[in-house]
Amino acid sequence: MARFLILTGIIFVVVGIIFQLFPGLLNWLGRLPGDIRYETESTRVYIPITTMLLLSILLTIAINLLRRLF
Repeated sequence: MARFLILTGIIFVVVGIIFQLFPGLLNWLGRLPGDIRYETESTRVYIPITTMLLLSILLTIAINLLRRLF
């Protein structure tokens, strides 16, 4: 369990450093086909269906790989 927490912390630090160095790296995220946007003068509705599906798949793969390593 301790190794998992240490590895998770290291991954968060590395991802944070990457986002600090390259702020425009993931600008496409949230603007994928299938993400619903509805805007009027007084209302904004945003439903990121495709983005959430993609993140869910990637996180599932990452967690399964980490479970097999430890």
